[in-house]
Amino acid sequence: MRGAVQIGMLRALLERKTRPSVIVGTSIGAINGAIVAKTPSLGAIDDLLEAWMSPEAASVYGDSFLYQFSRLIRTRTHMNSPAPLRRMLERILGAEADFGDLSVPLRVVAASIERAAEQVFDSGPLIQAVLASASVPGLLPPTRINGETYIDGGVVNSIPISPAVETGATTIFVLQVGRVEKPLRPPRTAVQTAQVAFEVARRHRYARDIATLPEGISLHVLPIGGALEGDDSLMSYRRMDTVRTRIELAYEASTSYLDDHFPSPASPR
Repeated sequence: MRGAVQIGMLRALLERKTRPSVIVGTSIGAINGAIVAKTPSLGAIDDLLEAWMSPEAASVYGDSFLYQFSRLIRTRTHMNSPAPLRRMLERILGAEADFGDLSVPLRVVAASIERAAEQVFDSGPLIQAVLASASVPGLLPPTRINGETYIDGGVVNSIPISPAVETGATTIFVLQVGRVEKPLRPPRTAVQTAQVAFEVARRHRYARDIATLPEGISLHVLPIGGALEGDDSLMSYRRMDTVRTRIELAYEASTSYLDDHFPSPASPR
């Protein structure tokens, strides 16, 4: 659900007629990024809202806990079906969508199980690559592509700055979902221990990429506009009712940020 903030950030950018030269996304960023790469204009906001407010989006994690648990017992690997997400992507992007069909080059990051390595997809069938990037371990099944098994790219590169740098980008906008804004504290429970361990792992890569950013690259981390009550709950990923609030808060905060850093109405390059 935190990924909804990216819609507000994108609206703030696109209203300034900022056209991306390349889009790089991981997990929910791959989903949102693919939609914008198809239509890199304000029209993408309508497509994003349609996707996020669709019955398919609501049903991705919407099964009852009993049904989710029974699926986990049957499959032994995941609690939710990827079918609703696939249907939504196929409706918005096209069932036979290919990276080559997009108006803007797109790169999506997934994690290869067999190679224990980062994989950046930038060509070939689009839907399967996006699903691979968003295959959240335990919640959705791994995705098979060309005989290899992939899980959510956040495991290896949750904020993919380095793939953007490799394209030659000189101005990078980071549409993060708010986790890097929250300070980490020593855990007090088993659940907090798992959460902190995962955050340390994902932020380590981000911190390294920031520290080793080549000279001449301007990087802007857009703000989410503040956390919402209940965001720390393990059940927050099911709260579809927070989507519009997250979008508006991120839009207002990102608009203010862009006004401060790019006072001219001309598109930043």
